[in-house]
Amino acid sequence: MIEVLRRSLLAVLALTVLWLGAAQPTLAQENTRYAAIVVDAETGEVLFARHADSRRYPASLTKMMTLYLTFEALNEGRVHLTDVLTISPRAASQPPSKLGLAAGQTITLDNAMRATAVRSANDMAVAIGEHIGGSEARFTNMMTLKAEQLGMTQTRYVTANGLPDARQLTSARDQAILARAIMRDFPQYYSYFGLHDWAYNGRDYRNTNGLLATGNGYDGMKTGYTNASGYNLAASAVRDGKRLITIVLGGRSTASRNAHVAELMDTGFEVERRRAQGEAIQVAQLFFEQRGFGVGGDLSPNAPVAYASVAEDADIGGEATQVSYTAAPAPAALPTRVAPSPSERVAASRPQTLTAALNATAGSRLSAPPPSREPARASSGGWAVQVGAFREEKIANDWLTEVHRRFRSQFAGAERNVQAAGEWYRSRFVGLTEVGAKAACDALAERRVTCMVIRPN
Repeated sequence: MIEVLRRSLLAVLALTVLWLGAAQPTLAQENTRYAAIVVDAETGEVLFARHADSRRYPASLTKMMTLYLTFEALNEGRVHLTDVLTISPRAASQPPSKLGLAAGQTITLDNAMRATAVRSANDMAVAIGEHIGGSEARFTNMMTLKAEQLGMTQTRYVTANGLPDARQLTSARDQAILARAIMRDFPQYYSYFGLHDWAYNGRDYRNTNGLLATGNGYDGMKTGYTNASGYNLAASAVRDGKRLITIVLGGRSTASRNAHVAELMDTGFEVERRRAQGEAIQVAQLFFEQRGFGVGGDLSPNAPVAYASVAEDADIGGEATQVSYTAAPAPAALPTRVAPSPSERVAASRPQTLTAALNATAGSRLSAPPPSREPARASSGGWAVQVGAFREEKIANDWLTEVHRRFRSQFAGAERNVQAAGEWYRSRFVGLTEVGAKAACDALAERRVTCMVIRPN
């Protein structure tokens, strides 16, 4: 009798092993953390969305909002790039990734922002939050309030750096809204997100976003990872005058996430190219689905996907919020445009398209004294190079300073000059020879900076 039972148990065990082996490929295809969205940065049209409104963990994408509030404080004059931050014990105690300054050490706000954007330094994000908000807790309240103002309906912040916390949630659509807001509201600071590397205290740091080095139009924005979130990436690229934003949350690895973002971007730009050629593609989502992006995640586009969501009776603000993982369909109606924010009304008065504004106001160091608005004096010639025209004089000044920093050799003999023309402020380098002006503009064009050669009157 015992022998019969033993043989029966062995048979059951063998069948169980065989069943698990057969089921493994299906289980491997599932990705319960995946969500994605592709958005036209200029119009806000949603070209593709999958689980875009499902709540996810932002991880270090949180730092996009941290820097948004920093840009806002800089723009309002509440802080300055030259401000010196003293690292608090709380900031110093943050786990990696971090810059690693000890409590009591100091760093300028500009370098802290670079460390946050390039290194994804958790300690610097907290230091920035404390500097602007007085405390991290107060700063994260400001972050959540700003998210509400921008129309980010699924987002709540409780840390400035995105380290794990069950209460800190977002969605792919919300991150697209935030990405557009950064570009639209603070184009002069956008280039922080596109820094390929950064040198500090004798050490070189490379950006965690590997797509920046591919030379395929990528110029931002931010990576993120925790065990709970998976591999996140908010990416932006511009090709043929069109700019797209792609958000992928919950990737299984850096490589698969980057590859998936690249595939989505390529497909999105294909939609834009075909439309420009006159092809009628009214619902871009269908175009993506025909390419295999209709259902699944970053490893197998057509695999069944379960996604993370907060239970209906969960208190998002509570200490013990539990995140449940349940299967559910994608939203029945996909909006064709991400929600606009109140600041979009201000941006509507700007003269340029979003892409042109980013090309012409991608400044990242604005601490030099503003250039003079006196009439141009021809020091070595009467030619000029105009690098932008803006509604705000400060932005015109700031951009001149940044272009001069980045192209100092091309404008060594030129004078920086902001000329008022009605409601516009023209950013110009004056006093150049014809050869010098054309050579300088060519150098700017190679780096995708908008410019115009101005002949003498």
